Amino acid sequence: MITLPTASTLSAENISVWFGQRQVLENVNLTFPANQVTALIGPSGCGKSTFLRTLNRMHELIPSAGLAGSVFLDGQDIYGPEADAVDVRINIGMVFQKPNPFPTMSIKENILSGLKLSGRKIDNADELVETSLRRASIWNEVKDRLGDQALSLSGGQQQRLCIARSLAMNPKVLLMDEPCSALDPGSTRRIEETISELSESMTIVIVTHNMQQAQRVSDQTAFFLAEEGTPGGVVEFGRTEDVFNTPVDLRTNDYVNGHFG
Repeated sequence: MITLPTASTLSAENISVWFGQRQVLENVNLTFPANQVTALIGPSGCGKSTFLRTLNRMHELIPSAGLAGSVFLDGQDIYGPEADAVDVRINIGMVFQKPNPFPTMSIKENILSGLKLSGRKIDNADELVETSLRRASIWNEVKDRLGDQALSLSGGQQQRLCIARSLAMNPKVLLMDEPCSALDPGSTRRIEETISELSESMTIVIVTHNMQQAQRVSDQTAFFLAEEGTPGGVVEFGRTEDVFNTPVDLRTNDYVNGHFG
């Protein structure tokens, strides 16, 4: 039987980010409690996705990127001198905006690919594949075609396959960057149901431009904004129902009610 990890608390302290000389984020402080879903909302260009990538050190893959501040996973600084970036990305998984299964691999091979690339031992491959696909709510759709190419799946199925691929690494936290933006309403609903189920065993942070989605899936919401001439930052952060129904800042009220963005 596959043992699932315990959900972890993730926190960002005084995060600022630059690309070359251009500062894109300034002094972001957010805490993501275990077993909760946090939505990051705000207009395009305000730094949401950039911030998401700082949470598992993926921004480091951009040569010009610079960062100040700290990110803690269960109290351990993922940017500390003893932290290994590969281990960080195993514990803090990522699902991207567009489905990105490996095109030359089968469904089963896609699930196991991260483990093989990281050199981790696979004790029971078949059980791990089934568990991961079940957690991503796609097992019943693909269980008789695990040898088929991943690209034979629909767009929504490919995205759930990518979620399952991340889950096979047994992450404590899952980051999701607009995971439904390229999907039809039916596929979006399935992904949202999967997010709700996964939050019982892990911590989830999701970037979304869909205000209704943020309200449906998240426990808390952070509103990001980059006003003219200033880096992006958090304007308001709190329980999702409070941010949407009784926002403190007028800019939050205007954004969630569609007055701009």
